[in-house]
Amino acid sequence: MVVEVPPCADSASAREATARFLAEYCPWADVSAVQLVVTELTANALRHAGSRWRLRLGTAGDELSVEVDDSSPAAPEPRAPDFSGGGGFGWHLVQALASRLEVRPHAAGKTIRAVWARSRPAAVAAA
Repeated sequence: MVVEVPPCADSASAREATARFLAEYCPWADVSAVQLVVTELTANALRHAGSRWRLRLGTAGDELSVEVDDSSPAAPEPRAPDFSGGGGFGWHLVQALASRLEVRPHAAGKTIRAVWARSRPAAVAAA
């Protein structure tokens, strides 16, 4: 299942769409963590690529994916956090919250894909 959020949506609309998608298809996911990744990726697309973005939310098997396309082919680069208000926290947060990240450049820019794997409870050993 893949859902695409309209390209003209803002980060708040993206968070709302993400919450609805997770409630229906991935109730196991950490909604706050996924919404924070969506917020960071969409805000960074506007800030650093200067472009509109496209958001896709997907699930296959035991994985949840969030993909954000923007018009810049440049991969995100972590910056030292600036505690005086200059940013530098977003990419570090995305890296910490997602199970896996992929950055794929393409002719129209790049796609950043964040993936979460559903964790399974450990098997209980027989006594």
